[in-house]
Amino acid sequence: MKIGVNARFLIEGRLEGIGWFCHEVISRMVRQYPQHEFYLFFDRPFSQKFIFSNNVHGVVLNPPARHPVLWYWWFERSIPAALKKFKCDVFLSMDGFGSLSLEIPQHIVIHDLAYLHFPQHIKWLHEKYYRYFIPKFLHKADFIYTISKATKEDVVNNLKVDSEKIEICYNGCKEMFVPLSKEEISEVRNKYTNSCPYFLFVGALHPRKNVHGLIKAFDEFKKTDLQNFKLVIVGRKAWLTGIIEEAYQSAIYKGHIIFLEDLDNAQLAKVTGSAFAAISPSFLEGFGVPVLEALYCDVPVLCSNTFSLPEISGPGAILFDPQNIQSITDAIKKISSENNFTSRIELGRIHRAQFTWDKTAQIICNGIFT
Repeated sequence: MKIGVNARFLIEGRLEGIGWFCHEVISRMVRQYPQHEFYLFFDRPFSQKFIFSNNVHGVVLNPPARHPVLWYWWFERSIPAALKKFKCDVFLSMDGFGSLSLEIPQHIVIHDLAYLHFPQHIKWLHEKYYRYFIPKFLHKADFIYTISKATKEDVVNNLKVDSEKIEICYNGCKEMFVPLSKEEISEVRNKYTNSCPYFLFVGALHPRKNVHGLIKAFDEFKKTDLQNFKLVIVGRKAWLTGIIEEAYQSAIYKGHIIFLEDLDNAQLAKVTGSAFAAISPSFLEGFGVPVLEALYCDVPVLCSNTFSLPEISGPGAILFDPQNIQSITDAIKKISSENNFTSRIELGRIHRAQFTWDKTAQIICNGIFT
């Protein structure tokens, strides 16, 4: 069998979110099924590190698809032509996009439907493209994979897609996210927070992530904090960051808020493993990778009670209402007053076992090859 794969998010040095998902699934799939040929379709020159084995062929298709007009051309013209040229039997796309012009089966991974719930946080033309095409892609797809039960329910309820053709395939966790020793934690805290304990947020600085709400809640918490906690925010600026900057500038205790960016995976794993607790205050997450990374580091989790986050964080997490600043503050106060996390950590260890990249890849492989 010949499998065509949308690989446009495999970009060296920029493997985030969807890109890492593609990397982990494809690298396992091609090695597990050496009898099949895989054609990875890129939209720009690619690194040979993504040619994972001898049964992989890398192909660059123009134009670089980084704009809605070019998305359309790439998926409705370039992809169909390439699939026909290489006589592919199936098409796999793991970024939520598909093609309406294909006659062969296509399998699509959809991560979330944020455009439906928070259209104001998405660029105008992008939102129009998502709203028009994503329902069409999913209805046409032969098989769909969602990264959480919450996203599956969203697709079924809001896009009226047949639930029988949807399978849940959770994300896994990078192998460098592991519990740290007391010495390692001390070293990291000394480097970044002057040896103080800290709460950690990881994610894009974007209104949907509710970093502004977290800053306000932390500022309120600091009024009664006796342990000199810091708030470490790790992420790059994304879209509409003004509301975050405003919250930071208005904070009374902004001197206790530390922004970090451009951390590699190894550094992020150390920062995550050294946190007192990880906080995910997002209004919507299709999965919530930083939550899983914290669980794998034996770090307590505080997160929103919305969409996929309760599902991913598990029974050991402290949940709060992300729309309510006092609710976030109360959650921070609760975890800061606990002297023993043993039960929470043990619950996290049991819960996290279901999230592995091997399982993710196997579910997608089962859909394609069986």
